[in-house]
Amino acid sequence: MKKIANWYLALVFVILYLPIFYLIIYAFNSGGSMTTFDGFTLDYFRLVFRDERLMLIVVQTFLLAFLSSLIATIIGTFGAIYIYQAKNKVKESLLSANNILMVAPDVMIGVAFLILFTALGFQLGFMSVLLSHIAFSIPIVVLMVLPRLREMNDDMLSAAADLGASPFQVFKEIMIPYLTPAIIAGYFMAFTYSIDDFAVTFFVTGNSFSTLSVEIYSRARQGISLEINALSALLFLFSVLLVIGYYFISREKEEA
Repeated sequence: MKKIANWYLALVFVILYLPIFYLIIYAFNSGGSMTTFDGFTLDYFRLVFRDERLMLIVVQTFLLAFLSSLIATIIGTFGAIYIYQAKNKVKESLLSANNILMVAPDVMIGVAFLILFTALGFQLGFMSVLLSHIAFSIPIVVLMVLPRLREMNDDMLSAAADLGASPFQVFKEIMIPYLTPAIIAGYFMAFTYSIDDFAVTFFVTGNSFSTLSVEIYSRARQGISLEINALSALLFLFSVLLVIGYYFISREKEEA
């Protein structure tokens, strides 16, 4: 049974990673197509870095991801603490509302934000995308922080309060250090979701602003270009570095 499980797991990883590596390999193809590999070249990577519009969109995308995940992490952490400390009926209601946002289709959320911004007369652009990304990232952070809160020993908080610590000191000296691994995990998850999101962003982005997912979709509709392969290869490398960085940071915080 264990051998079958191992083979099944290996098959799943092959199915998941084979298309990615196929995409990356042809980013180095001098033939200019994804049918036959004619030779090795770095020309398409040079094209990526020479494309000023694409570089601007890369900067915009990462700035958006950084800001949205940072704000969502702050709000989501305090939201998780509030849910944890709320009464049972309120807690269940808030958790249900949070989980609904997690399972709701992205297209529905995108349309809802578009209707909201249009009704308010809010101009679509960077701010509309930022607010949308913050909104759908908050439930992710809550779900990452809340289990850590449930593992926390409440006696530590009570003991600190009995020794004269103020609520702010308890929060700063005990709760935040204990929650730090979960907060970091929530931030990285929100950051990844922000970079990856297409459906919500597609509805709320304006003519003056774009993200990598929307730009890649627009270019792919015009025909397959190996410049997209090169960009995808760079994003995959960044994702690997992000995972490695998260692993070492979370490991260090757990051992501290």
